[in-house]
Amino acid sequence: MKNFSLSIEKISRLLWGVALLVIPITSFRWFPFLSEGRTLVRPLAMIPLALLLPLLLIQAWRLRGQKPVLIWPGAFVVLGIFVLFVIASASVGVLTDPVPLYNQEYFGRVIRAMVTLFIGLVFYLTAVWMNQDEEDLRFSIKWILAGLCLNMAWSGLQTLSFNTNLLDKEVLARWQLSFSMREPVNNRISGLTFEPAWLAGQLATIYIPFLFAAILTDFRLTRRRWLEPVLLALSMLALLATYSRGGLLTTLAAMGITTLLFGRDFLRTIWTWFINGFRSRAVDVLVRLGMIAGVIGILVGSFIFLSQMTIFRKLWEVNADSFEEYLVDIYAGARGAYSAGAWGVYEDFPITGSGLGTSGFYIYNNLPDWSLTTVPEIAKQMGPANRLFPVPKNIYIRLFSETGLIGFILYFAFQFHVLGDMLSLQLKKLPWARFAAVAGVCAWMGITFYNFTQDSFASPNIWLVSGIMTGLSVHSIRKARLEEK
Repeated sequence: MKNFSLSIEKISRLLWGVALLVIPITSFRWFPFLSEGRTLVRPLAMIPLALLLPLLLIQAWRLRGQKPVLIWPGAFVVLGIFVLFVIASASVGVLTDPVPLYNQEYFGRVIRAMVTLFIGLVFYLTAVWMNQDEEDLRFSIKWILAGLCLNMAWSGLQTLSFNTNLLDKEVLARWQLSFSMREPVNNRISGLTFEPAWLAGQLATIYIPFLFAAILTDFRLTRRRWLEPVLLALSMLALLATYSRGGLLTTLAAMGITTLLFGRDFLRTIWTWFINGFRSRAVDVLVRLGMIAGVIGILVGSFIFLSQMTIFRKLWEVNADSFEEYLVDIYAGARGAYSAGAWGVYEDFPITGSGLGTSGFYIYNNLPDWSLTTVPEIAKQMGPANRLFPVPKNIYIRLFSETGLIGFILYFAFQFHVLGDMLSLQLKKLPWARFAAVAGVCAWMGITFYNFTQDSFASPNIWLVSGIMTGLSVHSIRKARLEEK
């Protein structure tokens, strides 16, 4: 029996590692039970997690009598209430009986939305279970960074194909279509994900937080001290190459806030070292002047690089007389119109919402007037040939429109509980715990900003790091209680 338990644990860790390795593949073409084109969010990691889930249930069953060991995280309670309310609000929403849109009916949309929420919950719950201490955290990060290396390698192939004749673009497209739902977007790096914005979202919410926290806390993730800075630099270069405005702003905001909260000692040390260099030898002064020139060069180079794309130049080349015109001018008119339409749904159903996944039935009726004449995408999608179901494009507005004010409050209560779990790790006064807290807060900030630009609950980005930190927090509490006894 002991050997059986060890075998289950080893297989579980292997499946968890594989799931983390393939996180970058977000639109797996050969996903079971899904016909091509039905949905774009198809994380390959769900396949090893589906195999892992029964093993975790077996382990949970074997531990059912050990009450001191099983401690329910407070985040589970809030999350459970949120899920129950989502089910209840969808049940209330059926009373409105909306007219089917593009052959999609109310129950079909609700079931589909519930499945995406279930996928997100699987990512969160397995991350909680599989991360109990420093060893588990290091194991998870090792596989996460391995997935990042695969992502960077594929991004390198895309860069090679876009800028040289060494790799034909059609060959690269065939390679990518062998596993993804979409071929690479020309001149914009997307890595192994569906599109560049998805790669930027992964970098901002999963990979960069761990690498940035390692540097900020001087905590080594690998045996080679140079590896974390190199991976962080490559990640930032890939982020620039995505030309994702939302991804870039999200990353900079998350890193900036994290630095202000946790990096003051780090900044003070760097500043002292930098200033003292001007009082030393001429060589030290030249080194620091070179650093200043390097930073200025990086900033100017990044600005020039991003300016090559019209979507960035439009941000400061303003040619609009109103905010609505500015949205259209910077190619955000459709996103703004759908968000405004979804907000109109919230005003119609302020308490319980229209039901998870169903706001699209009412969005077209609530679109602002300016979008009907100035946004070509809106006009195209309202045509008879269109079959795309409209979505809010913003998870917060989606929560308001589909779960009402109550659902929105419950979701944010869960998120702030997760933030509290992350911050509680600092109380352990251990290097790895401080690193985990800093990485968790950086990821939490990234997720908070990232959710303004996406509306899918199936995205691993918004669950993975939160689950890892919740697991570390709850098991540290469990260990403390066992030590007291």
